[in-house]
Amino acid sequence: MEVEGVPLDDKAKRMRDLLSSFYSTDHSSASLPPHTSSRFATLDTIDTSSFDADQYMKLLVQKSNLEGLLQKHVEMAAEIKNLDTDLQMLVYENYNKFICATDTIKRMKNNIVGMETNMELLLEKIVSVQSRSDGVNTSLYEKREHIEKLHRTRNLLRKLQFIYDLPSRLEKCIKAEAYSDAVKFYTGAMPIFKAYGDSSFQDCKQASEKAVTAVIKNLQGKVFSDSDSIQARAEAVMLLKQLDFPVETLKVKLFEKLEQFLVDLRLETEELENDSLGVNSSSNQGSTSDSSSATAREASIREFTEALRGYRVIFLHSEQELSKLAQELVTKHFEAFHQQIKKQAHSVDLLASLRVIWTDVLLMDEVLPEACLPTFSLQSARDAVKEYISGAFNRLLFDISDTLTKVQVTQKEGIVQEYTLQAALDASKQVVIQGSMNVLQKFRQLLGENPELLLKLRGLTVDWVQEGFQNFFRKLDNYFLLLSGKRTEASQDVNLIERIPGDKIAAGLVLVLAQLSVFIEQSAIPIITEEITTHFSGGGVRSSEYGPAFVPAEIRRIFRLSAEVLLNFYIKARTEKITVLLKRRLTAPNWIKHKEPREVHMFVDLLLQEFREIGNEAIQILPQGLNRKHRRNDSNGSTTSSRSNPLRDDRLGHSNTQKARSQLLETHLAKLFKQKMEIFTKIEFTQGSVLTETVKLSLKSLQEFVRLQTFNRSGFQQIQLDIHFLKTALKDIADDEAAVDFLLDEVIVGTAERCLDPIPLEPPILDRLVQAKLAKTSDQSSVS
Repeated sequence: MEVEGVPLDDKAKRMRDLLSSFYSTDHSSASLPPHTSSRFATLDTIDTSSFDADQYMKLLVQKSNLEGLLQKHVEMAAEIKNLDTDLQMLVYENYNKFICATDTIKRMKNNIVGMETNMELLLEKIVSVQSRSDGVNTSLYEKREHIEKLHRTRNLLRKLQFIYDLPSRLEKCIKAEAYSDAVKFYTGAMPIFKAYGDSSFQDCKQASEKAVTAVIKNLQGKVFSDSDSIQARAEAVMLLKQLDFPVETLKVKLFEKLEQFLVDLRLETEELENDSLGVNSSSNQGSTSDSSSATAREASIREFTEALRGYRVIFLHSEQELSKLAQELVTKHFEAFHQQIKKQAHSVDLLASLRVIWTDVLLMDEVLPEACLPTFSLQSARDAVKEYISGAFNRLLFDISDTLTKVQVTQKEGIVQEYTLQAALDASKQVVIQGSMNVLQKFRQLLGENPELLLKLRGLTVDWVQEGFQNFFRKLDNYFLLLSGKRTEASQDVNLIERIPGDKIAAGLVLVLAQLSVFIEQSAIPIITEEITTHFSGGGVRSSEYGPAFVPAEIRRIFRLSAEVLLNFYIKARTEKITVLLKRRLTAPNWIKHKEPREVHMFVDLLLQEFREIGNEAIQILPQGLNRKHRRNDSNGSTTSSRSNPLRDDRLGHSNTQKARSQLLETHLAKLFKQKMEIFTKIEFTQGSVLTETVKLSLKSLQEFVRLQTFNRSGFQQIQLDIHFLKTALKDIADDEAAVDFLLDEVIVGTAERCLDPIPLEPPILDRLVQAKLAKTSDQSSVS
């Protein structure tokens, strides 16, 4: 219970519960008979209407001891006292309410005392007014009926006059082109024509129908009139509907009108595209013309939007057809945008085109939200931006390809230019770095502008840029391997196979590709990575299952491996060319019938010329590296070749063939105890390392070819003379002198093993022939 909004305390709640239990209408507990057996009675029956004091006392005595009875007595005395107090408080609290109710009843009694007299007077006046009103109605009844009859006759005559005047009214409306009034007049007369058109008003009906036929014809012409506005044509269709004219044929024809309007609008879009491509080079007059063209195009778009609005109002449930038409317009917009991308339009022009497209999309979306044009255009813009980014990387790949293939054509045509390979390397480095920076600058302009389309695609654009660089460098690596001839089939990502010359690739270009790969791995990738981190971070829109879009470590690893592959391939190509020369030299003559050597063979000049060409190419492309010569005393092997020492010993000068053969046997025995020399080491990207490795491989090939031949004494001495001359000439070419001397000695020993009479030339004779060759070479150099 609450008093004046104050919450009930525990005492008041207890009092309310007691009163509620006393006045409760639930007599379920009272259903027990007054003399119920004690075994069904409980101590809780004290609060019910069927309470039996004697039975309660018996039950209490049975269930409680003396101490419990005394405690129960105290509790019951306290409860009785509390109940008396609560009832007294209840009476006091409600006393004021009883007094207020008594006062209110007294006031009501005093106020009603004079009301009965006033009500009687009012009733008398009402009865008087009613009697007088009945009298007036009775006296005027006949006149009112007559007036109503005359009014009905007058209205009928006016309708008859309207029917008879309808043909003339329709003619006046046709002349004034007030077709809405004509339709209103005719539709108003239609009920009368339907009821009496075949009898009383036959002539009027025929004349009116003839006029309405003219109205329908004029309205049809208005619908298909290009001079009238879209709103006027929509109104004409609405009037035709009111005349029960079948407008479905008009719907088809009007839709064809919209399609034709869209075709005309496409032509204007192409003109605007051409103007946007020439903005940078146009004069002020051209800029004014471009502005007027844009204004006319905007007006055309607004007219097309209003046409959509009118068509939708005229023809209900036409949203699907109109949505396809609007989407077709957006598609044509992006087709023009793709053409701009193919023509390599400036990024400023592309951004302007995107703004125009988004403006048109918003205009049409207000009229036709069911077409979902923003979502549709967002998907189209996504494809267009992705194509633009992909095209930029493809053009960069083509630029690098052009730079490299120019060197190939120059070497193929035999044009001698100083530092041609060096120029090609510098140009390629410039294209890679500057081209990548230019591409990133274009992409930064896309992210720097605020067209809503690009804002929605920002995350995807960042991912596409990073993924584009990842794919670009993969394609570039594949192209390097393809251009070098290391890979014979183009991968699906590289579509440059038609740009590779059909003949054999120049070996110098392979060396350029190897050094360019090193440059990309060491210099280009860090610069590009820093630029991407600064301006193209915050992507991650694509699914995490694909991993990061741009992984610099992987790209660097790929180009590091490719550089090593290309360098080895260059050395292999050069060595194969020299191997052909060596094979031709050793297989052509008949070594069994060879004559005594008189001079160093000319193949040595050809061999040294090949080495000098390799050196020239290496000087242009590769760094010099550490200038260290690996002499014999620096080698981890023996200080002298165990196989050549017996041959170089003075004992070889003896003419005893059997003794020379015994010396060869000693050579084989010494070979078993000789410490192995490390001939072929890891190739470094330096001039000396490449040239030395080529010399080693060439001498190793010479050694293998020698083992396939059989020599007489003169043939053996000719090989000895050539090798002796090479040993002097190769000191200035190769860095690892110890390994080169070892291989040269191996060639002599291999020749001796295959010789029938291995007696070498005397050292003085060798020196004299070598000096003669050097003098001859010096004279030829001075003459040239």
